[in-house]
Amino acid sequence: MKVVDHLKNANGKTLFSLEILPPLKGENIKNLFSNIDPLMEFKPPFIDVTYHREEYVYRKKEGGLLEKSTTRKRPGTVGICAAIQNHYKVDTVPHIICGGFSKEETENALIDLHFLGVDNVLLLQGDAIKSESRFVPEPDGHRYASDLIQQVVNMNMGVYLDDELTGPAPTSFCIGVAGYPEKHFNAPNLKTDLKYLKLKVDMGAQYVVTQMFFSNQKYFEFVDRCREAGINVPIIPGIKPLTGKAQLTILPKTFHIDIPEELADEAEKCKDNTSLKELGIEWCIQQSKELIKNGVPTLHFYSMGKSDPIYRIAKELF
Repeated sequence: MKVVDHLKNANGKTLFSLEILPPLKGENIKNLFSNIDPLMEFKPPFIDVTYHREEYVYRKKEGGLLEKSTTRKRPGTVGICAAIQNHYKVDTVPHIICGGFSKEETENALIDLHFLGVDNVLLLQGDAIKSESRFVPEPDGHRYASDLIQQVVNMNMGVYLDDELTGPAPTSFCIGVAGYPEKHFNAPNLKTDLKYLKLKVDMGAQYVVTQMFFSNQKYFEFVDRCREAGINVPIIPGIKPLTGKAQLTILPKTFHIDIPEELADEAEKCKDNTSLKELGIEWCIQQSKELIKNGVPTLHFYSMGKSDPIYRIAKELF
């Protein structure tokens, strides 16, 4: 079932959903299932599965020369989506990214997903690799998420890259995109960021999932500005509890978000990660209660491979 249909069928009730990371290459999928298992108590209608692009590594060869090669630390998004749907009978939402893929590779992945009965995709530009200061697309790849949207919309109309195909079957993907309550770091300002978000919706995006935030006011203001800009699709809040002291600097740097002063002040009082984790869980519970009170369609949790904090929060809410 499509994400937008799940939201419609909820009749205003706030749902529970989550995002997971594929296992590292070589890990057993049972480890992934063991983290998902406890969260099935809260009946998530869909589970997002992230996609991770290639990274460059340098391996020393005989004579001391370095050889550059590519690797993917977390492959398997398509297979994991199939495994989750088969194991839990729950819809999955694979993330499809621009970086590291040609248009043909993207089309082939979408064909596989369609064959597997995956009805939803979240389309993203993706991050630049660590060795590059800015995002660089593949020679025959997409530069922007809007380019991905156009490719999926075309496939939904039966238009493939090979225009000589005879009567190709249309796909039927529900398209989600990302939104940034504190603006995308590449955008000069929030108004410009919203202009491009509106473009994505006009092109065919059917719902928005936000970047994580720790101040609900940021989300509420973002939704208001989206509505003023004519963006009327569901806007799902993405949230995450703090679980370690290092995140106070890592999260703002990595995701270009603010930690509210009140939360940062309380975090400074925590003597260790255990006490910080308790603070993070309680903050997220209160944050979630306010979001539910304001009628958000879904609480979408970024699990980062750790189910215990999410379980404790959801237990207080659902």
